[in-house]
Amino acid sequence: GHPDGRADVVVVGAGLTGLCSALLLARAGQKVVVLEALRVGSLASGKNTGKVSVLQRTKVSEILSSHSESVARAYVEANAEGAAWLRRFCDDHDVAYQVRDAITFAPDAADVPAVEDELRALRHLGLDPRWSDSVDVPFEVRGAVVLEDQMQVDPMAVLQALVDEFEKHGGRIVEGERVVGASWGRSPEVRTASGQRFQGRHLVLATGTPILDRGLYFAKLEARRSYLLAFTGATKPPGMMISAGPNVRSLRDVPGEPETLLVGGGGHVVGRGAAETEHLEELRTWVHAHYPDVVETHAWSAQDYRSHDGVPYVGRLPRGQGSIWLAAGYDKWGLANAIAAGLRITGTILGAAPSWARPLGRRITRPSDAAELVRLNLATAGVAAVRLVEAEAHTVSREDPEVVGRVGRDGPDPRPVGVVAAGCAVRALCTHLGGTLRWNDAEQTWDCPLHGSRFAADGAVIEGPAVTPLRSLGRPDSA
Repeated sequence: GHPDGRADVVVVGAGLTGLCSALLLARAGQKVVVLEALRVGSLASGKNTGKVSVLQRTKVSEILSSHSESVARAYVEANAEGAAWLRRFCDDHDVAYQVRDAITFAPDAADVPAVEDELRALRHLGLDPRWSDSVDVPFEVRGAVVLEDQMQVDPMAVLQALVDEFEKHGGRIVEGERVVGASWGRSPEVRTASGQRFQGRHLVLATGTPILDRGLYFAKLEARRSYLLAFTGATKPPGMMISAGPNVRSLRDVPGEPETLLVGGGGHVVGRGAAETEHLEELRTWVHAHYPDVVETHAWSAQDYRSHDGVPYVGRLPRGQGSIWLAAGYDKWGLANAIAAGLRITGTILGAAPSWARPLGRRITRPSDAAELVRLNLATAGVAAVRLVEAEAHTVSREDPEVVGRVGRDGPDPRPVGVVAAGCAVRALCTHLGGTLRWNDAEQTWDCPLHGSRFAADGAVIEGPAVTPLRSLGRPDSA
């Protein structure tokens, strides 16, 4: 039969990358359909700090140290163009934003050299940052690089404006339809969990980490979660701040009544290390040590992916016959990078790729990058081996009314089992590559330590590379 939807372009994922790409193509007269497994902005695009900056912690100096100057320059140009496009879009569509200084600071003397390197790298590439010996905040700062005239925004307001504009140009968004398969060819057709089919001349995978992955990008990306807390009653920081060093702290204000302070940090590889609630508590403890009178109003977390060499993967998917596109690996700097990815993918489809796309697409893997790729996969293999030989069951908190049960080996049966109080037991093995899942006590999810797939307590997919739900084992007493 015929597909349920034919289009020039099918975009999978209604985050910032997908919606920007969809809008740019629709404006150019293309027929575009966007498929979203959850809701617009459900994941990283709607849950980030809303910072739009070319100063991205110590990112530029790191890229300059491990890539050619042309790659580093192209990365800066791409992010500057992405940020400028986003500011114009906000101006044109009455999306509120605030102009702020971006500040990368050294919390300890040991972190000063990295911050100085970032200052030199930005200046070398033509930007005009300044150095500050001190910053007016209630915690120690040993020096900072400051880049003026950057912006902060509510990402959900941006997404809503993109949706409105896209639909005005005839675009179609289908929410609650998870793509689970595709036919590979010059006009790829995707299949959703409900059995619908959509076909286009181009397919754009804007899904954080690529699903339906023929380029094995899941093995080149490290999935990381980080945490955000919102507080009232704090003094406003002098800009959008982020620390260098091992324990990242990110701060920005949110104007309004009452004025709010956002503090982020606690990043870790998905499904590994300390329990998620411990990361949240560590962040809370730090905030209350420096802002003792604040009142917490919200807590949440989000997930993003770092590429093995620090530069996002954007372009054609290998073995996709030139018609399947991906964007991944923004390393928590997704606002400017997502727009840049949209400009790059759509420009290439429409025959007018931006000048900075070529150096980024032709970056060469250096020995240090290859070593990092080996490290990522050895770490993943190590986690897989440890998880599969664990004899002790990992006990889920019995105080929590929602979830009881265990993950690990259960007698002679090697299948890890997670038991949910609602009355279903799921097989706690990831449906992507069989990783043993860990219960996330902060989010009430099953998280995969191998490649970052996450599942709801009942086994439904939240984010992937996995696209199929966990296997149900029926009622707990029969598991």
